[in-house]
Amino acid sequence: MQLTSLGAAQTTTGSQHLIEVNGHRILLDCGLLEGKREASFNRNRHFPFDPKSIDAVLLSHAHIDHSGNLPNLCQQGFEGNIYCTSATRDLSALMLQDSAKVQASDAVFVNKKRARQGLAPVEPLYNGVAAEKAIRNFVTLDYHRKFPVCDGVMATFFDAGHILGSSQILLDIQEGYRKFRLLFSGDLGRGKNDILRDPEIVDNVDYLLMESTYGGQKHEDVDTAKEELNKVINRTLEKKGKLIIPSFAVGRAQHLVYILHMMREENLFPQLPIFVDSPMAVNATEVFRLHPECFNDTVYEFLQTKHNPFGWEDITYIREVYDSMKLNDRTEPCIIISASGMCEAGRILHHLRNSLPYEQNTILFVGHCAEATLGHRILAGEKIVKVFGEEVTVNAEVAQINAFSGHADDPELVAYAAATAKHHAKVFLVHGEPDRCAALEKSLQNAHIGKEIVIPENAKPIKL
Repeated sequence: MQLTSLGAAQTTTGSQHLIEVNGHRILLDCGLLEGKREASFNRNRHFPFDPKSIDAVLLSHAHIDHSGNLPNLCQQGFEGNIYCTSATRDLSALMLQDSAKVQASDAVFVNKKRARQGLAPVEPLYNGVAAEKAIRNFVTLDYHRKFPVCDGVMATFFDAGHILGSSQILLDIQEGYRKFRLLFSGDLGRGKNDILRDPEIVDNVDYLLMESTYGGQKHEDVDTAKEELNKVINRTLEKKGKLIIPSFAVGRAQHLVYILHMMREENLFPQLPIFVDSPMAVNATEVFRLHPECFNDTVYEFLQTKHNPFGWEDITYIREVYDSMKLNDRTEPCIIISASGMCEAGRILHHLRNSLPYEQNTILFVGHCAEATLGHRILAGEKIVKVFGEEVTVNAEVAQINAFSGHADDPELVAYAAATAKHHAKVFLVHGEPDRCAALEKSLQNAHIGKEIVIPENAKPIKL
């Protein structure tokens, strides 16, 4: 058997791992690589293998860095099944269509530059029709249901606790007279999530392919973060301002809505309007409501005995542009949750332009903002930033809470590896920058976990 990481090898995007066994080829994830525009565009367009040669794809979850290149794979000749959970399928249907729109927008931007250079235009990676066709290849299975993938390979999905429907993928493999188990962690949640179940533990693993996004780093305590969120809300109310929260539309937005609902149930802050202003977040929240099987016991019981955990009298979900624009005319205190989390696109830009200049307002970041993004510049304390090409003065309070991350931190990853890999399994660290991989490798070695720890190089085959 051979394992080749073709994405998310010493980086955190473009998850794509090729398994070759018994004359068959299986792809674990098929995500979009993000980075410098031209380089990532070329990498995403050209697969390092013939898509027609892939027998099946196993998808860990719906985030674009794991699913986003599936339409391109299909339009280049892949005709096999794409296996995932039903919640992942439903979220992917939304996210791949949205990704197609982004591809079209990116192509327009690139072609303007190419036209100035006298170069021929490029086509988007794929369009909405290709995204729709890819979804037709999806085959859904519940957690814990073992199913055949190809000769000698059986697969089972286990809950990863990262986002709705996210999975660890277990492969039970027989190669000749040899039998062994390979577990792909996908992206792992922190555990003790307000909505989702904890990541499950899988026994008797021989090879563990696991993420290392936050290797060497420790998140804040979630309970402390909720106290801080409550302080931020009440502090903004005292100033009679708006609380603007840039948020990722899938996962983070729903988590925040649920937390705010529970805080209101406990009367931790006065009644005030809360708006979720993102069509993608609204659509994703509808998918959440359709999949109570993914909820932890607390949320499931709440749903059965009370009412919708993502909707109550204080909250309004906004789809239409007109209703979004009206929020900028509001002078009363309110909370606005809007995409995108790094403030690079979407409706959040309008809210920032209208809220940043006023000291009574607060901008609260609840996730990581990569360097060179508008969110990073605001967090860095820049007093003048550009929004839509116009200079905007930053007088609003800027706050940040990192504990709501959907990824396990270093101690949580070590605990997971200790329970799955134990001392005998070979561990491969992916989905992390080089320094994060190295930090987690050191943590695992210090804890005497794993028979051997390997940090794969991109496109370099490893024989198992």
